Amino acid sequence: MKIRAIITGVTGMVGEGVLMESLLHPDVEKVLVINRKPCGVIQPKLTEIIHTNFFNLSPIADQLKGYNACFFCLGVSSVGMKEDEYYSLTYTLTMYMAGILSEQNPEMTFCYISGAGTDSSEKGRLNWARVKGKTENDLMKLSFKKVFAFRPGFMLPAKDAKNIHGYYVVFRILFFPLRALFPKFVSTLKEVGIAMINSVIYGHEKPVFEVKDIVALSKKK
Repeated sequence: MKIRAIITGVTGMVGEGVLMESLLHPDVEKVLVINRKPCGVIQPKLTEIIHTNFFNLSPIADQLKGYNACFFCLGVSSVGMKEDEYYSLTYTLTMYMAGILSEQNPEMTFCYISGAGTDSSEKGRLNWARVKGKTENDLMKLSFKKVFAFRPGFMLPAKDAKNIHGYYVVFRILFFPLRALFPKFVSTLKEVGIAMINSVIYGHEKPVFEVKDIVALSKKK
């Protein structure tokens, strides 16, 4: 199976990592990224659309046809953000974009980057976890071929990654001890990217992947 993937959020850490794995993977033949600003990557199988308003994809909708995978890595941190703003950028935006993609590509596998601790019941104490849970739940009601929610915890980016925070220098040093102590919460970003690709190639009976599931799926051959 050859993958033609749309990737969002590639100017962030997770999206950049997933893009790099996709460009390297022999089963990914075409990649489309949608950005507000150029990502700075030039590669034969990569196409980039610069579009500033993600709440209105009508001008580029026709360019989104013909893809069988989406790696949705677009997201924001809830830290310091008002609840209504976080809801808009996490739930409303994701559902809008996913709705357009499901109409254009009903045979698409949609892979959503969620987060460890997401609340599927939508009734927990933490607002961000409830919003992420609602997003996961409602994505799975759309008319995609498959929807998978990925819930990574701490992720180790590649050494040459550009879109990372300064504190990852410390995390890189502590990665192996932390992984040994907390294997349910620590993975590499490479494992996340490969797991997303493998979910499209092989499918899976589970709709939600915790860290241990992500690591296991990344090893599937």
